[in-house]
Amino acid sequence: MSKKLPNIDNDVSAWYTDVVTRAGLADYGPVKGTMVIKPYGFQLWDNVKDVFDKMIKDTGHTNAYFPLLIPKSFLAKEAEHVDGFAKECAVVTHTRLKSENDEIIVDPDSRLEEEVIIRPTSETVIWSMYKKWIQSYRDLPILINQWANVVRWEMRTRLFLRTTEFLWQEGHTAHKTKEEAEKETLDILELYKKLAEEYLAIPVYTGLKTDAEKFAGADKTYCIEAMMLDKKALQAGTSHNLGQNFAKAFDVKFQTEDNNEEYVWATSWGISTRLIGAVILAHGDKNGLRIPPKIAPIQIVLIPIFRDEKQRKIIEDYIDPIIKELKQNGIRIFIDWSDSSPGYKFNEWELKGVPARIEIGPRDVESNTVIIARRDNGEKLSSSRHGLTQSVKDILDQVQNNLYNQAKDFRDNNTHSVNTYSEFKDIIKNGGFVRCGWDGKQETELKIKEDTKATIRCIPFNENPKDLTCIFSGNEAMHEVIFAKSY
Repeated sequence: MSKKLPNIDNDVSAWYTDVVTRAGLADYGPVKGTMVIKPYGFQLWDNVKDVFDKMIKDTGHTNAYFPLLIPKSFLAKEAEHVDGFAKECAVVTHTRLKSENDEIIVDPDSRLEEEVIIRPTSETVIWSMYKKWIQSYRDLPILINQWANVVRWEMRTRLFLRTTEFLWQEGHTAHKTKEEAEKETLDILELYKKLAEEYLAIPVYTGLKTDAEKFAGADKTYCIEAMMLDKKALQAGTSHNLGQNFAKAFDVKFQTEDNNEEYVWATSWGISTRLIGAVILAHGDKNGLRIPPKIAPIQIVLIPIFRDEKQRKIIEDYIDPIIKELKQNGIRIFIDWSDSSPGYKFNEWELKGVPARIEIGPRDVESNTVIIARRDNGEKLSSSRHGLTQSVKDILDQVQNNLYNQAKDFRDNNTHSVNTYSEFKDIIKNGGFVRCGWDGKQETELKIKEDTKATIRCIPFNENPKDLTCIFSGNEAMHEVIFAKSY
């Protein structure tokens, strides 16, 4: 590395920005708030995408694609929805440019009769289509997902975490009954939890958003909430029970088995490239990224160490069958033949977070061994060439599990139950999650937010409000909730 990263303990924000750019994940786009996802970062997203795409297809969902441009009138049909997104909408008003006095200007004669919105989310355009597709109970359920880009004109942006344009998946389903919709919403939430914990190695709390924090236009919003290394919360995925709100807005009815007409029940759910930011902030350390092996673009980097062409040829012959064997066993491997020094390579690949590296020099060839270095804990060990593939698989499993356990221990050690508002404020100021009682009043929720900048991340499914009082009002608690500052 050409220079050290900013101190992660003193300035997480500066550390994060440096890691993202220097590790080759992303760069800033030419329009403020946009980003270019570089090949290494996009492969990481692709791996996450592939995992979840298989999950939803295995549960009967199929992929489709809907337009990027949405008539403005569509958003006006669901009042709560449009209010929630109005400040973030990018609006197209004209269709062409023209040259005038050696300048490129918007052609005033090309103004649209109706402005169109660049999709901030797709509920409205999708439900305009469901209106055409749904007539009978035989047409239900519809279980559709799309992988797409969306635009939300953010005021404050940060690569991956909050950008004007980002990539995501958004599921949109239609059902015959309230019960079916609720089951779908919770089933998807479980898939998000599985994705986060089993693949991203990020432990999450699952629960219900308060009415103040739920998705605009939803009856209920469920979420997964993760703790980042600065003890802030990051909402890593949401699943919304939309009730009949969009069906009523777009007049989507179906004929029941007994020939009655009813409005359709709906859900929507999504994760985004924000998950890349979550991986960085959940697992990073002073040396850079630490990427869980299951989603790592490169699981093993092999670094040959040699002084001259004779040694290089010996090592090439030695590692050729190793490379072939590892690839045949599905291990993603990269061989670094660059002319940089071994120390420089070690530092660069540590920065990139590759789960493990294999070092092979002339002595290793002579002893029929390799050196394997783990990225998660820095441990080095010598492994026999015989049985190397199994050793590599075992190490990758160990790294995956260790990253999860470290993140879980960190979260659990920084999740606190308190008895007084003074204690609450101290925890929030210094960073961490607080589990406490809440009286269920939005007024209380808002006052705490104004006072501390902490929000209710969720009402956890395992809440136990019995014998609790509200941390702010002192009244009997309606819920046990999790408060934290967030991204």
